[in-house]
Amino acid sequence: MTIASVALIVAGRLFGIFELFVLGAGGASLVVAAIVLVGLTRVHLDVGRELRPNRVHAGQPATVRLRIHNRGARRTPVLALRDVVQGIDRAASVVLAPLAVDQTVTATYALPCERRGVLAVGPMEVRVSDPFGLASVSSAAAPVSELLVWPAVEAVLPLPLGPGDDRDTDGRPSGALAVHGEDLYALRPYVDGDDRRHVHWRASARHDDLVVRQHERPAPGRATVVLDAHVGSYEGETFERAVSAAASVALACARAGRHFRVTTTTGYDSGFGADRRHLEAVMEHLAVVQLRDLGHLPTLLGSLLRPGRGRVGSVAVLTGARPGSAGWVDGRDPSGAPITVVAFTTGRGGAPEHRARPGAVVVDDATSFEAAWNQALVSRPGLATSGARSR
Repeated sequence: MTIASVALIVAGRLFGIFELFVLGAGGASLVVAAIVLVGLTRVHLDVGRELRPNRVHAGQPATVRLRIHNRGARRTPVLALRDVVQGIDRAASVVLAPLAVDQTVTATYALPCERRGVLAVGPMEVRVSDPFGLASVSSAAAPVSELLVWPAVEAVLPLPLGPGDDRDTDGRPSGALAVHGEDLYALRPYVDGDDRRHVHWRASARHDDLVVRQHERPAPGRATVVLDAHVGSYEGETFERAVSAAASVALACARAGRHFRVTTTTGYDSGFGADRRHLEAVMEHLAVVQLRDLGHLPTLLGSLLRPGRGRVGSVAVLTGARPGSAGWVDGRDPSGAPITVVAFTTGRGGAPEHRARPGAVVVDDATSFEAAWNQALVSRPGLATSGARSR
């Protein structure tokens, strides 16, 4: 508008056309009036931003709820709010009708949570313009808010029970206690020295062997998830799939009541735990873990499985498909605990060294990790998985 007005004024003077000069002068006056009007407009807003929920898995929906309150002494003009979502090439825009004095309104918009990590929303800007849209002024309305996006998860089976994990006579983990009167008990095979009064004769007859009631809850099964985070192990986006797999297995173990542990080649070790706080701490780390030129998978496995380090339970090793990324993994650790190696590759014909390993699962771009993992556990003889699939 300003350029057009100046052009009309110049043309009117050069060609002696008075009407063009008047039109140009009128347009310029209108622009000046718009600038003055916008400059004198003052809005006093209280803007609150709430992210719901405060934690989500990648791919799940999230919502931003805005609360705008006019604390000024005058009615506001039409307001345009712009909320920047950092990390993606888009911003949320909300247009509000004029607000009366002390009026409060709310607005919501959907927040894309496509990838794991810290999603920063803001700062928010409020823009005030004149009725003709000739001039506008922007000011900050709300600071940055952050949403931690956990890795995407799939419905997978928990890791199988290892040789050090107790089972009852049906092959289930003995942590699944039965009810008898007011007592909780599990069933286990009879050993010399057990009190004969604790023999469960009905179950003994069914199994052709003596079994006794166990009145103390045994230690739950253990599971260890090892994530290879070395930059040289992956190609393309396969690391993101490995992180998602680690989160999926950890969640499945937690829901099965197992004590689980997540460790990475970059030095992170969650230790064993089974409660919600432990699971959240693991998810928070997996949300921000990145590839680094630090640590090597063979070294980490050698340290974890070294005799005398304590029981690690069943082990899942999640790595890439580049040559040498798996190091040495022969399917079982020295204590006999099963090891499941999952190698992520971009091509269907890759990872021949992983395919040749016992207990190895190769997942390419055309393969679902959920399907490959569950099939590998179900088809492996002699292993109990304990618990239902995560949902």
